[in-house]
Amino acid sequence: MAATRALVRGVRLGSYSIGRSRSLIFNSVQRRGIAACVDPSIGLTDEQKEFQKVAFDFAANEMAPHMAEWDQKEMFPVEAMRKAAQLGFGGIYVNPDVGGSGLSRLDTSIIFEALSTGCVSTTAYISIHNMCAWMIDTFGNNEQREKFCPDLCSMQKFASYCLTEPGSGSDAASLLTSAKLQGDHYILNGTKAFISGGGDTDVYVVMCRTGGKGPKGISCLVVEKGTPGLSFGKKEKKVMNIFGIRVLFRTGTPWSAIFLKDRNFSTGVNASSFVPTASCSLGAAHASVLLARDHMCVRKQFGETLSNSQFLQFKLAEMATKLVASRLLVRQAAVALQEGRPDAVSLCSMAKLFVTDECFSICNQALQIHGGYGYLKDYAVQQYVRDIRVHQILEGTNEVMRMIIARSLLTES
Repeated sequence: MAATRALVRGVRLGSYSIGRSRSLIFNSVQRRGIAACVDPSIGLTDEQKEFQKVAFDFAANEMAPHMAEWDQKEMFPVEAMRKAAQLGFGGIYVNPDVGGSGLSRLDTSIIFEALSTGCVSTTAYISIHNMCAWMIDTFGNNEQREKFCPDLCSMQKFASYCLTEPGSGSDAASLLTSAKLQGDHYILNGTKAFISGGGDTDVYVVMCRTGGKGPKGISCLVVEKGTPGLSFGKKEKKVMNIFGIRVLFRTGTPWSAIFLKDRNFSTGVNASSFVPTASCSLGAAHASVLLARDHMCVRKQFGETLSNSQFLQFKLAEMATKLVASRLLVRQAAVALQEGRPDAVSLCSMAKLFVTDECFSICNQALQIHGGYGYLKDYAVQQYVRDIRVHQILEGTNEVMRMIIARSLLTES
């Protein structure tokens, strides 16, 4: 992917404004750039810096100006995401022979962090879509890869990952949705909950039970929108846009659609999703650090700017330190995942646990530094806080991350 324009440093906040004027807020974020100590391009190759520039530029110009509107109107921004797909962001780590970009997990993390500065919830969905395309590419046969992947990579079609059920969240291995082979079809029965993009998407990657109890009895089916028996519940009212709708399956699916059968889901969740989730949190935290810094430089209290308060200086320093530490852990986990190392699941769990906790803390502290203004929807920082809170819950709660890490330590001892 070639860079389309120079990197717009920092975060352009589009429709967010100061008070009633509706003018752009904190233009100095772009003008002054990113301090070297928190620069996300440090340590990257020239190629990685190039597509990071593309992602930052896209976030600034195509996502951030619409972030508030998408949130307020609960929009599924199809056209914006298709523009992202034109840059190669629809199948980032999918093989090129079916339309993917063929990049690594580290490259993917870099891109998701940059995109998330423009809109966290949209980037979170894009990360899920990418995971679905990767699952089909990795575990599907050639017929399935050629049927689904090109349209997913171009985002002419969108995908949803269906794991969570009303009665199985963190305990994903207890899922009840069943698939029974009858002739040349699987008869699929069950209900999925909190499905990102549900109803708006075209392809549903459904985790279901084809065998006995526990994780080893779980397989995966691909169900296309329009299949008889596929229906959708009401759209949930939620804190974060895009996340959450109930999907009901009472349908027959051709047996050839199954591509992931009797694999070991011993963690009860897909560890490959931990790094993208953490990367989205990173982008929000990065933007929030810059917003807090700039607010401190312009906001006056007690006759001087907040930047002269040593207490707030210390808070800003702590935020920056947590941000950089989080970024290093995410990138280490991404490399381990790409290499298939034995410590990959543990490192990905550590990244998801530490980064989503610390990045939420960063965003929350940035809101606190903004004072009452931070609680206004005219200010972007409040949306970052709302959008990344769910990252401590989805894709396996952070309590489950602790269980995975502890189990690894105790088993190896």
